[in-house]
Amino acid sequence: MIPIRDNVPCLITPYVLRGIMIVNVIVFAFEQMLTPQGRLALFHLLGVVPARFFNPEWAVAAGYPDSGILPLFTYMFLHSGWLHIILNLWMLWIFADNIEDAMGHGRFILFYLVCGIIAIAVQMIINPSASAPVIGASGAVAGIMGAYMVLYPHGQVLTLFPVIIIPFFFKIPASLFLGLWFILQVFSGVSEHFAEGAQKVAWAAHIGGFIAGVILIRFFVKKDRCVYCYVPEKKDYELPEDF
Repeated sequence: MIPIRDNVPCLITPYVLRGIMIVNVIVFAFEQMLTPQGRLALFHLLGVVPARFFNPEWAVAAGYPDSGILPLFTYMFLHSGWLHIILNLWMLWIFADNIEDAMGHGRFILFYLVCGIIAIAVQMIINPSASAPVIGASGAVAGIMGAYMVLYPHGQVLTLFPVIIIPFFFKIPASLFLGLWFILQVFSGVSEHFAEGAQKVAWAAHIGGFIAGVILIRFFVKKDRCVYCYVPEKKDYELPEDF
């Protein structure tokens, strides 16, 4: 299922969201100018290699420089391919503008980074011996999606369900869309954990980021800004039906 758009209005211009997306695109364009070997070296240098943090002796022997905590931030702006970055930025574009609207520009960038750090921390704890770099904005984006589910469960998401070559479009509640997405991450993560072979997707980061967003949004949201946020006592949310 692919989200097309939601029906929750955004009352501000999401400058921070646009900035994050532009930085991701610029970094990805730089990646494309590198050789495959150079790109892999960049991922190992600025991506998160769990074993590099949990096994310092191995990291020194493998030739990793001491970069401190920098990779915990930079990994969020690296992507392995076109599909990887397109999916992440598309989900960010659909859901993040309303989150920035509800908390303001400064709080939004802090929330985004904190969710990304918690996401990678969970991934590292689950698989501390991994020697492959973890990269991508997925963990931080998952935090945005978790926050959206808390603030706008009453929203509607126009969703594409492609069946072979026939596209079907349905308007489904945001809580259902995001709930199904989270369940899929859990199921995929558990399945891959018990399957043979190297892990290709950081499912634990997705799960950790989503839960972080659900919990932390309460401390970041400004209730006086959250015009369309869910309030149990309020029945009329004035959300557009035709979108």
